[in-house]
Amino acid sequence: MNVQADKASVATATSVDIKRILQMIPHRYPMLMVDKVVDMQLDHSAVGIKNVTINEPFFQGHFPSDPVMPGVLVVEAMAQTACVLVVSTFGAASEGKLVYFMSIDGVRFRRPVVPGDRLELHVQKVQSRANVWKFSGRALVEGKVAAEATFAAMIRDN
Repeated sequence: MNVQADKASVATATSVDIKRILQMIPHRYPMLMVDKVVDMQLDHSAVGIKNVTINEPFFQGHFPSDPVMPGVLVVEAMAQTACVLVVSTFGAASEGKLVYFMSIDGVRFRRPVVPGDRLELHVQKVQSRANVWKFSGRALVEGKVAAEATFAAMIRDN
């Protein structure tokens, strides 16, 4: 096997900005959890960016005296990053389609995510069959793991 040819066959997109993300996935405020996607290799991996601010609506109740981003929303941010990767891989025909979680496994929360953090959402495809994709994900803040999970999702044909 020619390793150089194999590496060359992995298509790379440098980044996807928020305007393009809004065209690609159906999520909207207050549930849109990714601001930008960078370092994307189509059909393989991507890194999403979520800039966490005190203006997030969930901080009003989680927790007003010590604001922490809910862990389930960190996992959601990883999944939305994976959605952008899947849509980028499949192309325009998949834009705006609904994607549903099928499973979330091995979730571990390592440190709290707080206002002012820049959350890096690293997702990598584990496998895909038809419209079901499985990913491993890690959320990092300043290079330290805040959360990790393996998750599967199904793209619904409307």
